[in-house]
Amino acid sequence: MGHMPIGPVVAMLVLLLVSCSGPGTAGGSGAATPRPSAASPASSPSSSPTPSAASQVFVIVMENRDFSTAIAQPYTAQLAASYAVANNYHAVAHPSLPNYLALTSGSTWGITDDGYHPLPPGGLGAQLTQAGVSWRAYMEGMGSDCLASDSQYAVKHNPFAYYGGACPPNVVPLTALQGDLATAAPRFVWITPDLCHDGHDCSAATADDFLRSLVPRLLATPAWQQGGLLLITWDEDDGSSGNRVLTLVIAPHVAAHTSNQRYDHYSLLATVEDTLGVPRLGQAAQATPMTDLTG
Repeated sequence: MGHMPIGPVVAMLVLLLVSCSGPGTAGGSGAATPRPSAASPASSPSSSPTPSAASQVFVIVMENRDFSTAIAQPYTAQLAASYAVANNYHAVAHPSLPNYLALTSGSTWGITDDGYHPLPPGGLGAQLTQAGVSWRAYMEGMGSDCLASDSQYAVKHNPFAYYGGACPPNVVPLTALQGDLATAAPRFVWITPDLCHDGHDCSAATADDFLRSLVPRLLATPAWQQGGLLLITWDEDDGSSGNRVLTLVIAPHVAAHTSNQRYDHYSLLATVEDTLGVPRLGQAAQATPMTDLTG
């Protein structure tokens, strides 16, 4: 019997291999894309959880009240009685600015004043932008120049103005919030009240009234009602309580309760980043997230 030529045999073998190959084989159109490594100097020691499609985070930062004064205000007390309270939560520095930087980058950057210090590009905003997570920071009283403080708006309460020495377009006046809530709120919402409404220059009662006017609007949105998380914290105390400040954790599924676990601003940042599915920055990587309060 004669031998089949080598060429046809090879062709048949190649055809057989191609027909038996699955879509996951190298070169196939359905090849799995390798996941990028989560390892980086700013990453959490463990991988961040994958957020649900509905996960939404709102953060409001108030000013200069110790725990007992803040929680004694009528509307704030109502929120505390209805949701979760971090009973042993501490700011990380004095004065304001290093606390705002800790909340958005996991570091105070060694800053011990409220002056303007351009920092390298980065921080939570840049991290979310790179990850494709929509976000906006709403600054009450801010004009067209985010670096220009006036009688009501203070740059030191706008941490996003420091990273890279300029504000990203995501930083907008608070007047833009209502329209965004009515359409499609960003996945991360940061709110800085003005110097009166945050309690810095006005009374604790005035700050409480501001929360009374703002918070119900947030809780009425589908963004919050469908798995959202609202965190309200105070940047620092008034110097009377070892920097112990009130932090409220408000979510639709959270029953009223209190945690005595020690937390700080790095814990809040870790909680935000875990919820949004991005690695933790700076000292948030070693911080304890507020999982006993979020559900």
